[in-house]
Amino acid sequence: MSEGSDTEGQPVDLERIARAVREILFAVGEDPDREGLKETPARVARMYAELFSGLHAEPRELLQKFFTEKYDEVVLVRDISFCSVCEHHLLPFMGKAHIGYVPNGKVVGLSKLARVVETVSRRPQVQERMTEEIAGLLESELGAKGVAVVVEATHTCMTIRGVRKPGSLCVTSAMKGLFRSHLSSRSEIMQLIYGERR
Repeated sequence: MSEGSDTEGQPVDLERIARAVREILFAVGEDPDREGLKETPARVARMYAELFSGLHAEPRELLQKFFTEKYDEVVLVRDISFCSVCEHHLLPFMGKAHIGYVPNGKVVGLSKLARVVETVSRRPQVQERMTEEIAGLLESELGAKGVAVVVEATHTCMTIRGVRKPGSLCVTSAMKGLFRSHLSSRSEIMQLIYGERR
């Protein structure tokens, strides 16, 4: 029987996940019934329900409440922390997202931008798609004149396995509207994001 996730109250089959984790422990040569591992399958199931809670949430809904303002300069929220899971190895990648937009009569509460990042990141994901999804949502839901999303992340699928290069950082960007068509606008948003930090 499926049980709800503590994070979103949406259906996640915790028992099925726990059974699968037991099988993985057997497959790698462990004893899932020993004291230290006895509750691990249930813990992992709850963890996956939390990490993948974005599968059962619609980020578009977060942008439905907006305020009408004549403001037409850049709105930027930097350093929105997130943790996602790489869909290729089911290992975490984590970092920061920077979101900027030029309103076209609509502004949203700043916390909504952070919630959009949280929702989009909480699903099996690749950084490139995550970046594009966030930018596309702001462009379509707010009708913004320009949208800029820059995501910086460390991928554990690259730092703890395979090539094993700790300290490496992946940076992706999605530019829409003014930030794509006007070099000066793109330069402005990048300066606002990074300033003297680089």
